[in-house]
Amino acid sequence: MASTSTPQTPFGRVLTAMVTPFTADGALDTDGAQRLATHLVDAGNDGLIVNGTTGESPTTSDAEKSRLVRAVVEAVGDRAHVVAGVGTNDTRHSIELAEAAEGAGAHGLLTVTPYYNKPPQEGLYQHFTAIADATGLPVMLYDIPGRSGVPINTETMVRLADHPRIVANKDAKGDLGRASWAIATTGLAWYSGDDMLNLPLLSVGAVGFVSVVGHVVTPELRALVDAHTSGDVAKATEIHQKLLPVFTGMFRTQGVITSKAALAFQGLPGGPLRLPLVGLGPEETEQLKRDLAAGGVQN
Repeated sequence: MASTSTPQTPFGRVLTAMVTPFTADGALDTDGAQRLATHLVDAGNDGLIVNGTTGESPTTSDAEKSRLVRAVVEAVGDRAHVVAGVGTNDTRHSIELAEAAEGAGAHGLLTVTPYYNKPPQEGLYQHFTAIADATGLPVMLYDIPGRSGVPINTETMVRLADHPRIVANKDAKGDLGRASWAIATTGLAWYSGDDMLNLPLLSVGAVGFVSVVGHVVTPELRALVDAHTSGDVAKATEIHQKLLPVFTGMFRTQGVITSKAALAFQGLPGGPLRLPLVGLGPEETEQLKRDLAAGGVQN
């Protein structure tokens, strides 16, 4: 595993939430996944999230998830953190996925807030604790109330941080005030889960990113976090501002859709999407090309 793990940065600093490549007929493309994972790590990622939302986890089977973890670990596991998404809105199913991910060689787990059934905070606490108890792997929480319908309150984060294997949080809450308090009171390693807020979250104590735009601008994200960490805030701001068109373009629609389109522009593995996701139309494709070009990305 990568040597970028410290108590302050348990999964490194720059991670990409990787798409799941499919073949033309919609089957899991493990060869493509290995090629893409190798490309992303060569570009500067400390780690990869597989089987997350950007990995189309709602539409991949449990068996496919395990196969994907094994393939990516085989390709890059000796030099990058491979973190498996295992969160669902069913605690028992999440535990099964966590155990399978550990068996497949994952280095860590990403556990999203249970969605749709809107549990109370005590339910969230018990859910995350049960998953963390199920394996020996470090756990990154994933707080994204815009998708899940329920935030992880700061008080719940403080309780969860007492668990020896709950070590980090991916923050897609979009609330810098709450993030500031949570970083100060939980001691969890904080990762931005919203690319537009990567630099602002670093400014209040985040240690790195779990990025979607990392599919196309990992070197720039690495330069941004390195500049900020070394105290060159002006340089970090310059990079952030240069990337604004990329941040905007990649989230004009669902990030999986734009990521696979952007990878196709560069001849990298991605393949089709599984319904209910669909590809970009012609006008959307041309807009994405313009957005990426405005941010310095060669298509």
